[in-house]
Amino acid sequence: MKKFCLLIVALVYVVCASAQTRIDTLVNVLHDPNSRRVLVVSHRGDWRNAPENSLQAFQNCIDMGVDMIELDLKKTKDGVLVLMHDNTIDRTTDGHGKPSDYTLAELQKFHLKNGLGRATFHHIPTLEEALLQCKDKILINIDKGYEYFADVYKLLVKTGTLKQVVIKSGYTLDKVRSDNGDVLDKVIYMPIINLDEAGAEQKAIDYTKIKPVAMECCFRTATPEVLSLIKRIKDSGSKIWINSLWPSLNAGHDDDTAVELCKPNDSWGWILDCGASIIQTDRPQKLIEYLKTKQRR
Repeated sequence: MKKFCLLIVALVYVVCASAQTRIDTLVNVLHDPNSRRVLVVSHRGDWRNAPENSLQAFQNCIDMGVDMIELDLKKTKDGVLVLMHDNTIDRTTDGHGKPSDYTLAELQKFHLKNGLGRATFHHIPTLEEALLQCKDKILINIDKGYEYFADVYKLLVKTGTLKQVVIKSGYTLDKVRSDNGDVLDKVIYMPIINLDEAGAEQKAIDYTKIKPVAMECCFRTATPEVLSLIKRIKDSGSKIWINSLWPSLNAGHDDDTAVELCKPNDSWGWILDCGASIIQTDRPQKLIEYLKTKQRR
């Protein structure tokens, strides 16, 4: 019996050590602008095989070796942060109304829908539940949720997940400093730059002052000015994050081109040639397989 107990303890130690090694590796890659490894971000989790922004969608990503999951936040009537992309729960659950119309207990009586619009047994998770599930296993990107910046920070500290969570927004550095200057330097913050828009160059230049780990670059067209700005951002020491989700985010070099048209080099390959080392995708498993063929994993 004693030997059996010692074996169990040893196995637990090995599993924990392995998880810690994985998250430390991912954190190191995230902060290393010279790493050749491309980080794969799964948009709203593995939503093709589980409800979006669900714990199951995130577990699927952990199991398939995805590096980071992206999620969105809303707040309940009683002040709890929950995972929800839309302003209402109508599309993604069998309920109706805004998350803020309900307390957490009331909200969790509803069921998340799958990709076919059918209700499942999955419930709307809290941010804290997601953080604890992903702790020491996978990086997390909080997309829609900037207005809860301070509340998120408190939860990151409480759950011990501060080092593995990236918070982002499309606001200028001056606004972010004004709104959240007291915690800006305590979290991993990433700006979103719409490179087609007026003022994009100055916005990016301002952010180089704090050298964020990455800048998310969105663009409808790949003009020489856009490509030059991407290079300038990379040369400043920040990683380049490009979304391959749909054409308007990447000048037509999207997931469907890679998978449906069987032209991954025209999509993901082109994005890599732009200097991206973080790619957000709706096809995480396929992208991982492609990156392995390019020795970028």
